[in-house]
Amino acid sequence: MTENANSLAAKATELLRLHQAPEILQVINVWDAISTKVVADVPGIAALATASHSIAASRGYADGENIPVEEMIDAVRLIAASTSLPVSADLEAGYGNPGETVRKAIGVGIVGANIEDQMRPFDDAVEQMRAAARAADAEGIDFVLNARTDAFVKGKDRDPSAVLADAIERGRAFLDVGATAVFVPGLLDEATVTALVEGIGWNKISVINGPGSLAPAKLQELGVARISYGPWTQRVALTALADATAELLAGGALPEGTRPLN
Repeated sequence: MTENANSLAAKATELLRLHQAPEILQVINVWDAISTKVVADVPGIAALATASHSIAASRGYADGENIPVEEMIDAVRLIAASTSLPVSADLEAGYGNPGETVRKAIGVGIVGANIEDQMRPFDDAVEQMRAAARAADAEGIDFVLNARTDAFVKGKDRDPSAVLADAIERGRAFLDVGATAVFVPGLLDEATVTALVEGIGWNKISVINGPGSLAPAKLQELGVARISYGPWTQRVALTALADATAELLAGGALPEGTRPLN
């Protein structure tokens, strides 16, 4: 192995260890080089994740695989090159070829990825995850596949018990074909998280937190492996920018305590 390959393999193994550790892993989502550097410099950060929504927005695209795959790969390349920490990339549904997209991401320094099922037919969704896992295995690293089911995101008008059953069935199947964790986005209450952990596995569930979500300490107690924040971190930054702009236009000053982080 070359030095770069050794470094990549070590980052992948560390990201896998962080997912399997008893302490919950919080990954803060970044979208470019400077957000990566700022977050990576905060004490206690062990790994980073990209946010596809935020990357797309920063480049003028709507979320939902509207950004060309090569542009997304270039964005995650820049992020991975901006930190020594392990980076997991949000690769949406794989841009039509999840295996090839994962292979390209590994080639630019990424050691984990979200792949979403978009609630495609069950067999198709399982095949997506199998293709991603096989591609990662072929690269010879401990790649962390965070297999996402959109059962709750797309199931708001369905019977909640059916949505939960779908999430569990898909999650188990994704683990069976090589996923490391099952990402179940949505505003989940304690009973739902408990049921997901019981149905899919302790330390196998990944969630997204936003306003109104359960606290990290509670999620760890319930057996969740990982928390991410998706586009919310960019929204925090943009809210601060919008508020500062309004304050300046009203004759005010820049916020006290603003630091030259760039």
